[in-house]
Order: sequence, then structure tokens, then C-alpha cells
Amino acid sequence: MTETARQKILIVDDEADMRDLLHDLLDDNGFDALAVTNGTEMQQALAQSAFSLVILDLRLKGEDGMQLARGLRAESGIPIMMLTGKGDETDRILGLELAADDFLMKPFNVRELLARVRALLRRSAGIMAKPEDLHSHQRLAFGDWVLDLTARQLQRSDGSGVELTYGEFNLLEALVKAPNRILTRDQLLEMTRGDNSEVFDRTIDVLILRLRRKLEPNPRQPRYIRTERGLGYCFHAQISRL
Repeated sequence: MTETARQKILIVDDEADMRDLLHDLLDDNGFDALAVTNGTEMQQALAQSAFSLVILDLRLKGEDGMQLARGLRAESGIPIMMLTGKGDETDRILGLELAADDFLMKPFNVRELLARVRALLRRSAGIMAKPEDLHSHQRLAFGDWVLDLTARQLQRSDGSGVELTYGEFNLLEALVKAPNRILTRDQLLEMTRGDNSEVFDRTIDVLILRLRRKLEPNPRQPRYIRTERGLGYCFHAQISRL
């Protein structure tokens, strides 16, 4: 699906001014936007229609936006962009990094928001390359896995995909690009920190655990992502380019 087909975006924010701003901005730029005020209305909207993206405020009256994001992530692979104020605690941003695909601080630049929205939609569509176009993709293979850096997809050799959040993909990419080399947490933080994003030390450890659950046959005895005590992590694998 392309943007000209008016992809549907769901906005969840309890501030009327913000809902109106986001709705008008997205509508004026070729998207079909629906704005709701709380988690109940979000669930009702999701049950009634298919959306390509959810923009969710972290702080809602009487609700925890992070919990809503986690619940949504548990049942759906729909991309989630979270909006957060500058006063939010580090722990909330940590949780946000793990539950959402991207986040943006309020107040935000409207051009940046549109760019982030389009980037998430492109990633979620997997760039839908035709088989004959795959030679133009940068793909790395290890074990039974193929990591498509162009489409930002992780697939098994049988073609089945595994959903990765924004933070999970960035970390896996950093590890795979430096195989059989010990990387400290500080190095991983530098390698995974995107423009205008905030990633924290504890995020690395939690993301490692999440990646192991998705990658490893036995997460308790990891084959690929190994802990080097007192040093950091090492990705043990033979990497080949496809």
C-alpha cells in the first residue's frame, strides 16, 4: 500500500489541541487519520478498522500509555510511535524504547514527525521488494537467519519473519556488523543511538534478553549473543553477505 492510497493512522491523545493538530497535519499530507482520547476508544477503533500506524501519547489521563503500548505490541505488530513530554522519567523512556518502534518529544517539529511516520510505514511494509529486486538489498546471513538491512527485516531461511521493535533491530544490526568481537555497553549505546533518540544503559541489557528470546533456540544458553562477563557482549556467528 502506498501513501497515495491514504494509509490509516490512529492517534491516541487526551489533549484536544494535540489531537486536532495531528489529525489535520496527517490528513493534509495524504493520510487517513482518526483521533481518539483513551485506551478504550483505541481498542474500539482497532477492532473496527485496520490501521497502518498508531501514534500514542505516553501520558493519558488516568491511563499509562506505556502499558497500552505493551498490550498492543503483545497482540499486534502494528508500528507504534509514542509522544512524550520532556519531563518524563528515564524509566518511562526506557520502557518506551522496549514497547514502541519510535518516539518523539513534545513539542516536536512537524516535518520531523512526518518524516518519522513515513519511515515507520516504509519499514512496516518491508519495502515490499519484488524477488528480482532483492539483489539491491543489503542482506546478512548467519545460522538459520537472514537480516535484511535495507528492508529492516529479520527472517528465517524458510522465509518466515520475526517482528523486531525499532530498538531491537538497531541493536541486532550493530551486533551482526561486528561478529566475534566483544562490544561494551558504551560501544553498543553509541552504535544504536539514532538521531534525536535517547537510549540508556539498562536498555541494552533488556534488549539483549528480548533478542535472545527471538533468536536463540535456548535463550538460557545463547548460541549467538553471548555475555562476556565484566566486558560486554559478543555476537558469535559466521556472517555471509547475500
